Amino acid sequence: MKFSALLLLLLSVNVSAIATDTESAMLWLEQLSKSLRQLNFTTSFVVVKNNHAEPYHWLHGISEDNQELEIFSRLNGPRRDILRQGDIISYIEPEQEPYSIISNNVKSPIPTILRGDISAIEENYRFISVGRSRVLGRVAQLVRIVAKDKYRYSYWLWLDKQTGLLLKMAILTRQGLLLEQIQFTHLEVSEKLSENLVQLQSSELPAVIKLNNQQKNKTFSWQVDWLPQGFAMIKSNQHQLNNYHQGDDKAVEFMLFSDGLVEISVYVSSSQETFRAPEYASDGATMIFNHIIQGIEVGVVGAIPLATAKKIAESIVAVTKVKVINNTQGVIREQ
Repeated sequence: MKFSALLLLLLSVNVSAIATDTESAMLWLEQLSKSLRQLNFTTSFVVVKNNHAEPYHWLHGISEDNQELEIFSRLNGPRRDILRQGDIISYIEPEQEPYSIISNNVKSPIPTILRGDISAIEENYRFISVGRSRVLGRVAQLVRIVAKDKYRYSYWLWLDKQTGLLLKMAILTRQGLLLEQIQFTHLEVSEKLSENLVQLQSSELPAVIKLNNQQKNKTFSWQVDWLPQGFAMIKSNQHQLNNYHQGDDKAVEFMLFSDGLVEISVYVSSSQETFRAPEYASDGATMIFNHIIQGIEVGVVGAIPLATAKKIAESIVAVTKVKVINNTQGVIREQ
């Protein structure tokens, strides 16, 4: 066999293997999504970052009338609980009155997309089924969600072979450096609801509050002119912060973007300072970046690399100069 023919054969085998690994990964991720929505389970896990472990307790179940019930509890420090009855989600936090909102998105260390349609992020991430290992005494399948560009991180998931549920998750840089991980320490799947969820089912949750969309009837001064491909704005508002040094209020514009897996928060306000060198810190995978340039103070927070946060912050422009970003294709066009 000639060398060129052999090379073509090897390439075709390799492409076929990649396709098979991707299809297998998709099947595993679809099973994870189904299990997170349909199974009754009780589990505990720790979020490990910056040499610190934060423990959580998580209960999930389906009532007889097919309503999802859920409890997330942080076990260390001041009590923080998230309670869910269907699309009513309640937050119980220290030094704040309990409240409820209407949403299907539970804010927790577990990415919401894992219980949704994972194909929604395949434009910017590759899914690869790698191999099996042992986690929490169970056989686990490793599935990698790999970023296609340098502007975001990759995620490794270890899924229970028997139930499809998550046993471990790691967030890594493009170079393979571990930034943060979630390690499950207990998992129990049952046919019946746990006693805590039975009690939750009959409990009266705090009153539902209305979330004011402050974007309406407001004129925004600033706009993000660059985002990694696939990021779209999902929320924006304006609010006032008391400026103790100047004795007045400071208007801050807030914008929240997501690519389906990762959220990026951007805060913009005017400053009496003309320039301040960039300041940044990382909390596990979460980058916190802040700087002042040309009298504009910009803060960027999200599970993204420093270079990405910096590029977003430097792209802030006045609305009068704004260009329209097509967030689906990542194309920038003049308005």
